[in-house]
Amino acid sequence: MKTLIMLAVVCCSSLLMAQETDKGLLGDFDGNGTKEYAFAKVSDCGEECEGKCETTVYFSDKKMKSFVVATAKGGALYNLEDLNNDGRDELGFYPNWCTSCWHSFYAYTLDKGGWKHLLPPISTHCAQWEEEKFPIVKDPKKKGYVIITSSKFEDDDIKISSKSVKL
Repeated sequence: MKTLIMLAVVCCSSLLMAQETDKGLLGDFDGNGTKEYAFAKVSDCGEECEGKCETTVYFSDKKMKSFVVATAKGGALYNLEDLNNDGRDELGFYPNWCTSCWHSFYAYTLDKGGWKHLLPPISTHCAQWEEEKFPIVKDPKKKGYVIITSSKFEDDDIKISSKSVKL
């Protein structure tokens, strides 16, 4: 009987954890060793992107301050893992918008003052995403560096380039 009860508890716990991850993106964003989840919510944005179109990123840990991304009709959150070696996972946000394939990718980090940009927004085009060239990853060859992949319009074409940058 104990085994059956224990099995039921383990199964139910697994289901609850799966449901929690469906609500947002898991990560240890504050570096305390416990995973929180982040989720985004859009406000005041119509079908054609009329209104303020702001997206707020909230966290399951209420001690972590939410932050607003202006001119975003929702978007995708990414756990960038610990890019700057401070013990906290960084958070990526790729905004959705009603027009154009050009979108900036934002990388955020949490410090004592709250959420801030890890580096300036990274210009991306949907061609870059179609080629599966993610905007920011840790540079495996250089400690303290990341590889930034961005898009720009040059010579009547979209150019995708990568460079290693010190954080």
